[in-house]
Order: sequence, then C-alpha cells, then structure tokens
Amino acid sequence: MSVKVLFLGPLADLEGASEREFDAPLDWPGLLSQVSDNVAGQLLEARVNIACGGKVLPEKTTLQARDGDEVALLPPVSGG
Repeated sequence: MSVKVLFLGPLADLEGASEREFDAPLDWPGLLSQVSDNVAGQLLEARVNIACGGKVLPEKTTLQARDGDEVALLPPVSGG
C-alpha cells in the first residue's frame, strides 16, 4: 500500500528525486515528516500547492492520500 509523491520543478532538485513512494495512508503531518527538511520548509510556504488525485487541494493541510493515490507538490509558477 503506497502513495506516489511527485516533486515538480525546483522541489525535485531539493528532494534529489522527481518522485518517491510513501506508505499509505499519507496525511499532511506524514508528508512533512517523510520529505527532506528543505522540501518540508517549502511546503509550509503559502505559494506551494498540493494536488491529490489530480485535484489541487484548497487547503493542503487537509491532505488524506490513500493507497494508489498520486500526490503532486506544485511549486509557484513563474515565467513570462
């Protein structure tokens, strides 16, 4: 039973991987404890969003990923 977590953009560089698998179920405190300290610090920023099952969570602290879910960590969008 696992949850796939995708690290996008600079979050992949901070984590040292573009994806990792964690035991399910996975909630907000569990996610923070599993990722690197650098990524956890970024996740606490309001500008970083989380999607679970293809839907951006309106409040990332409500994360409740189950077996087979895919969670994407979304850094702020920049560009021109």
